Formats: sequence, structure tokens, C-alpha cells
Amino acid sequence: MSEMKSYTLQEYADILKENNLLVKCELCGREEQKAESLTFNSKEAVKGTLFVCKGAAFKEDYLADALKSGAICYISEKKYPTDTEMPYIIVSDIRKAMPLLANMFYCNPWQDLKLVGIGGTKGKSTSAYYMKAIVDDYLEADGRKESAVISGIDIYDGKELIESHITTPESMELQHYLRNALDCGIEYAQMEVSSQALKYHRVDGMRFDVAVFLNISEDHISPIEHEDYEDYLSSKLLMFGKTDTAVVNMDTDDRERVLEAAKDAGEVITFSLEDENADYYAHDIRKENGEIRFTVRCSEFEEEFVLTMPGLFNIENAMGVIIAAVKLGIPRQYIHSGLYRARSKGRMQMYSSQDQKIIAIVDYAHNKLSFEKLFSSMKQEYPDYEIVAIFGCPGKKALLRRRDLGTVAGQYASKVYLTAEDPGAEPVEQISRDIAKYVEAQNCCYEMIEDRGEAIRAAIEPVEKKTLLLVTGKGEETRQKYGSEYIDCTSDVEYVKRYLAAYDRRKAKNA
Repeated sequence: MSEMKSYTLQEYADILKENNLLVKCELCGREEQKAESLTFNSKEAVKGTLFVCKGAAFKEDYLADALKSGAICYISEKKYPTDTEMPYIIVSDIRKAMPLLANMFYCNPWQDLKLVGIGGTKGKSTSAYYMKAIVDDYLEADGRKESAVISGIDIYDGKELIESHITTPESMELQHYLRNALDCGIEYAQMEVSSQALKYHRVDGMRFDVAVFLNISEDHISPIEHEDYEDYLSSKLLMFGKTDTAVVNMDTDDRERVLEAAKDAGEVITFSLEDENADYYAHDIRKENGEIRFTVRCSEFEEEFVLTMPGLFNIENAMGVIIAAVKLGIPRQYIHSGLYRARSKGRMQMYSSQDQKIIAIVDYAHNKLSFEKLFSSMKQEYPDYEIVAIFGCPGKKALLRRRDLGTVAGQYASKVYLTAEDPGAEPVEQISRDIAKYVEAQNCCYEMIEDRGEAIRAAIEPVEKKTLLLVTGKGEETRQKYGSEYIDCTSDVEYVKRYLAAYDRRKAKNA
């Protein structure tokens, strides 16, 4: 196992030079001083910190604060004025520099972990937790520590469990988490790999034992994310060059393009629910007594697997992790047990009123593909329930979602409640009005209620006939982004429980 060691400022400058990133370096005679901390967050700077100046919103005050806290050198794309003579390293591309620094500082912890990366437009979080359930069943049976997970829901690295704000952390945070896992004796980790992480070099220098590609659909198109679908797709496909084994869903859009890119991996394994020629083929799919059953056929076995988490679309997520688990040598008994018990916080969490008139599903679905899968699957699974949807869209990004989500919800729902969903610096009313015109175009009625709790209450209180309530976007998250700050809030799960309980009390009182 690689152990942590300290490197000198000169050694950091040298690795940047070796990778053609070094523009200018002035170490003020401190070439042999060792960096004891690495961060881009001035609030985390301590004595001995190598401080990275990054981001369009970076302010000189952040550097000043870091220096006051003990930073010994800064790395940036430009020189900043400082009160005292301070070592600095200027680079041509700070984003390309960050993973080099992170891998060096944390001594490449990913090399000593069994690491599974999961990419795609939809299903990454669910797949990550399916994988974790399988791996953890295997490890528990052998008396070993549970695996680490890095997802858009939360992060567990052996030392702490924290709520996430982005799908894949910046490289320095990512390697910090992986180092923590390794130092805690953890052997396995699974992580979501976003298009932004690939485009902006957060996973540069890393290699996955297995990388699962679930699907692709237009998303994250905005001035601050991907300029167009081609940029989004090409970014996603970069994952294949970073893995020993690529697991590819043959039912994805742009299948031929994806399969061609997958050749960059050491090995390619395919799966499908539609194409019998795939290496792993799922068939005999059915729902029985609330369980989803399907049979997997491959060259090694043909067996039935069972999911207890709702949503027929989750079979695709299960297929990817079944293959990943097989490649990691995990016995199939743990694949069966893990999938059977697997849950992902905030994903397809189901609650119902005592009279079963209301079934509420809380899910993180937030893009076109996830909406299409969720709404169509729920319509199929609950044909005698009318659908009511509650959702919003984030501010200033993924702008096409407003059209896509409004259209899909309007096609399936009898009513839509539009609400706040990380609006950032954009007014919630403006976001809701943008979505509303697409809901209205499907001849579906809507109501705009900014407060999520009030929107959920308004959807539950008037119910008279069988209603399937789809509350999407936030899951179990307990923060909302307003402006540049994350504000504490009640989760959708808690709101649903609260107002279903109030509904039950009213019904009991009137009985």
C-alpha cells in the first residue's frame, strides 16, 4: 500500500514542468520546504499549506486569508500582489495542474483500491449504491470493512459521512477522500464520474478497475457547463480511456459512438435488455408482489435476480453492477443479496397514506432521461393512479431541462406543482414560468409554489381519488442553493411523511 510522504515545493514545480504546465516559478529560497497541506479553500489553509487559486469567482482576499493562516506558497494562472515576499508557481492551466498536485500530495491512493467508476446521464447514484450493497455484503461475510462511496448524494470515506453538493468532487477533494479510505483500511470504493469531472480534469491520472457506462441523453447544456450535446457526449466518453474494463449498456442512445469510444479501455463487456447478442442479456422481466424479477444470461451463468427497490428502469442499473461485481471476483451469492436489499437514499423512496389512496415517490430524477424513465415506469406499474408531479429546475444551468421536464411531466401528470430546486442567483418565479409554458403546452394544469414544503402540502391535501405523487429533484437533501450559499432546509422525505400523516389524521377524524 502506498503511504503518505511529504514533497518539497521544488518537487511540485518539477512535476508541473514535466507536464508542460509551468510558466514561472519563484520559490524565494524555500525550494526544499515541504508542503504539509494542499487546498483551494482558504478556510482550510493551515501552517505549511500549498494553496491553489482556482475558479472564475476567485478573489485576492482568499489568498490573503490563506497566507495569514500559514500557507507557504500559492499556485495560480497569474501572479498576485502579496504583503510579503511569497513563493509562487504560475501555471498555464490550473485545472490540469490540480490533479497532478492532488495525486502527488496524496500519493495516488486510487492505485491501492478496487475502484469502480460509474458514468451516464441517469442512474449513477443508484448504481453506486447497488454496487456498495453488493461489495459490503461480501466484505461483511469476510469480516472486512465496508466500502467507500463518492456520489452526488453523499460521500463515505471511512472517516466521515457527508452530504454532497456535486456529483464528482474536485481532484484535491477526491484524492483526499480516497486517501482517507485507504488509511482506514478500506479496500473497495465506487464513485460517480460526471461529465464535468471528465471535462475539467478532476479524474486525470486515475485508472478504474471497472467503469460502467449506463446511458447518454442531452443534459447539462448551458454556458457554464457544456456548450452543446457534442461537448457533453465527448466529455462522457473520456471515461473509457481511464479504465481496465468498460461495461457498456447497448440500449443507450448513440450506441455505435459509445462502443467505438469504449475500445480505449482494456476490455469491453456489453449488456442489454433488448439485444440478445450482448455479453449479458436481461430477459423474463416481471413484477411480482412488489418485487422486480429478471433473468440474466451470459456465457458463465443464467440466473434470476430480484430487486426490491421500485422502478423497472433500475434493471439497467443492476445489470451494470452485476458485471462489475463479477469482474471484481465477488461471488454471486453476494450479488443476489446485495441487489435484493439495495437502497439509495432519496432514490425511489415510497410512502403511502393508510387508505392507500396516495402513493408518494421521492426521487432525485432531474433530467430528461430520468423523467422519461420514471414517469413511464410509474404509469406502467400504477395504471389506476393519476399522477401529480412536484419539481423545479436549478438556476443558470442545464437550461434545456426546463423544456424537457415540463414536457415530460405535462404528458403524464394531471397536475404539476412547480417549486424551488437550487435556484441559485435566478428568481424561482422566472424558472417556474420557463417550465410552465411547456407544461401548459401539454394541456396540463400547474401551480407555482416556491416553498417545497408548501408545494407538497398543497398536492396532498386535496386528494380524493387514487394519486401517485412524484416528488423529484431533491430526495433526502437538507440544503437548497440560494445565491451562492447553501441554506438548511427540510428534506422532501420529511415533508412527505409530515403531510401524509396529516392526511391520515384528517381521514381518521372524518371516518
